[in-house]
Amino acid sequence: MANLFTPTKVGAYTLAHRVVLAPMTRLRTIQPGDIPSPMMADFYGQRASEGGLEIIEGVSISVTARSYLGAASFYHDGQIAGWEAIAKAVHAKGGRVFMQLIHGGRQSHVEMTGGVDPVAPSVVPFEGVALTKDGFVPASPHRALDIEEIPGIIEEFRAAAQRAFDAGFDGVELHGANGYLVDQFIQDGTNKRTDAYGGSLENRVRFLREAVEALISVWGADRVGVRISPSGEWGGISDSNPEATFSYVATVLDEYKIAYLHVIEPRIKGDDTLHEGHEPVATHYLRPHFSGTIIAAGGFDGDSAEAIVTSGDADLVAFGRHFSSNPDLPYRLKHGLPLTPYVRAAFWGGDEKHYSDFPAYQVEPESVVPEAEPVV
Repeated sequence: MANLFTPTKVGAYTLAHRVVLAPMTRLRTIQPGDIPSPMMADFYGQRASEGGLEIIEGVSISVTARSYLGAASFYHDGQIAGWEAIAKAVHAKGGRVFMQLIHGGRQSHVEMTGGVDPVAPSVVPFEGVALTKDGFVPASPHRALDIEEIPGIIEEFRAAAQRAFDAGFDGVELHGANGYLVDQFIQDGTNKRTDAYGGSLENRVRFLREAVEALISVWGADRVGVRISPSGEWGGISDSNPEATFSYVATVLDEYKIAYLHVIEPRIKGDDTLHEGHEPVATHYLRPHFSGTIIAAGGFDGDSAEAIVTSGDADLVAFGRHFSSNPDLPYRLKHGLPLTPYVRAAFWGGDEKHYSDFPAYQVEPESVVPEAEPVV
């Protein structure tokens, strides 16, 4: 672990190590109102470390942006105190915390969007799901956004970024991955538009550009990150030439000098490993196109994280599943300690059990040998 535990600069901040908490939708908000719960503050506080970075699970920017009942959002004042508590819990341990902002696009249901049809760049049927009071159900039919509606969504991203700023966070990450709205605009399998937001690569990336610029207007470029998932399969997403598309995306984002580019390797689909034993590929072909900090995510353990940082393809590595059950994951990786197995059944909702009740590593006390009685 010679390189994974060395300091590094990420945008405006210097971190003490390169083990990042990945954003994971865990469905632990208080309903109604998507209020961040005390157990969420416990969860993030437990996983904070001195000079470490945490990225908070996808936070919906409006009612119509929501996809999953119980997931995080930040669009009304009743949520402020809960988010402030989470930021304070991370800062109390000396960590840095970015809030990931998301619009679900077509991956939603009318029960989650306030009764209106989910939106997308284009109408392209898919077999996606959303989470409602009835559990995971087929997504509602979606409609194509009118071009006049797009500035309003960009403004929602800006407003949510401002809320994160006011709540005491250290930065924001744009969720441009996993088949949600930003990704739907980027990839030609979901973007069939013929206006200024469709057709050419430049046009398909226009929505991403405008969202990034909205976040930068609040935070400055050095406290904004972007997450992408080249060749990812979550959300029925596809592109005819993903390497060309995402190489261009990386080049565009490099121009802004953002804090980091966060890349999900295509061997992962959501919380599942699709291709066991596959080497990282996306970060390798993106590295020549992005001169800033790259965070790699998707299927890493300690050894493979050390290897990709050593190779130079990535500068930091984000962990989700292993971090879910090991609140002191950086310490365990650094010292070669065993990892507690994660509990998949608790990933998508529940209470504190198998969420915020995982203990830190306990060192077994050495057995004490009693002194011999003196001979008289």
